[in-house]
Amino acid sequence: MKQVFVGIDVAKDSSNGHAVDATGACLFSLSFPMNSDGFFQLFSEIEKASSDLSEVLVAMESTACYHINLFSFLSAKGISAVVVNPLLIANFARLSLRKTKTDRKDAGTIAQFAMIHKDSISQLSVGQDLQDLRDLARESEALCQQISIHKTEIKRLLQTLFPELETICDVSTKVMLDFLQQFPSARMVADARPKAIAKALTRKGVDARLSYTAADLIQAAKHSVATASLAKELILRGKIAILKHLYEQRHELTKALAEYCKAAMIEDLDILTSINGIAAITATAFLAEIGTINNFPSVKNLVAFAGIDPSVYQSGKYEGSSRISKRGNRHLRRVIWLMTICVIQHNPTFRDYFMRRRDAGQPFKKAVLATSHKLIRVIFAMLSQRTHFREVCV
Repeated sequence: MKQVFVGIDVAKDSSNGHAVDATGACLFSLSFPMNSDGFFQLFSEIEKASSDLSEVLVAMESTACYHINLFSFLSAKGISAVVVNPLLIANFARLSLRKTKTDRKDAGTIAQFAMIHKDSISQLSVGQDLQDLRDLARESEALCQQISIHKTEIKRLLQTLFPELETICDVSTKVMLDFLQQFPSARMVADARPKAIAKALTRKGVDARLSYTAADLIQAAKHSVATASLAKELILRGKIAILKHLYEQRHELTKALAEYCKAAMIEDLDILTSINGIAAITATAFLAEIGTINNFPSVKNLVAFAGIDPSVYQSGKYEGSSRISKRGNRHLRRVIWLMTICVIQHNPTFRDYFMRRRDAGQPFKKAVLATSHKLIRVIFAMLSQRTHFREVCV
């Protein structure tokens, strides 16, 4: 049982720590530098406050990258440490009538918050393995966003250099990316020898069963309305090189994620992927964000953690429109959206539920969100009861 609660207001160069006991009495308050000496200074004060480190709970706000090293240090010392959403601390601080705001007072506010909400936030403590898994999942998410941006930019450049190409083929495939690095415009395709175009489409052992031929590309290039631009050709080649590099990085991260997940939570992964439409990569990202289902007493807690719980403004006879709160974990919210879209496409149970919502007159996004709530309820029950998904035969 936790008896000592330490709040830390983290900053880049120096941070403030404040500790209270179970009655709210101050045990220590200090400012320490964010280096090895400062970390051990904090640890020494914690040891003086409690000889049993299992009784200590340290809470700190998420502050970009500055809290990570301190979090890892405390976890390695066997101290339960949690990273709290700054919005929760800000709302808690508003309960006080005093307007004073200092780093020292902020640390005390975090400590008081940890003391009052110890039962709920202590479940958010994560180990280094889970934190590494979460970092990999979020980096993979960031790479996917960068890939999407570069694909859009490549298509935008092709609208000038070879606008007809998109009607012939998918320009984001490996074959076409390799081809466009060699022939980045309609001008260059039209001026090239037919044999060179054919060779570019079939080199390096690429499967030749394409829906288009070299003759199709040459014909389109000769009748193209493209604008000749040496600068845009150079830019396009650079964008393609970056996109191919991003693809390679994502592939490496996907392999690492799979290995981490198989080592730490293979059973949970098997349960999630038993739902037709949920792939291993999205299931891994989902598990990385929630940690263990035991962190959530009910499905409502999980829904709120993802920020897809309804937010309604009602006063007297007035009732505003309902929207999701978006106050939870934005990474988890994005993963849930992707999972929902996939199960609607590939899973009869969720597709039928989505179509019933649409037939009832709900807009697309609202119907997807309703389906995501159903998906989360199903996932919560499966992970809690350790069962796999089974389609209901009617």
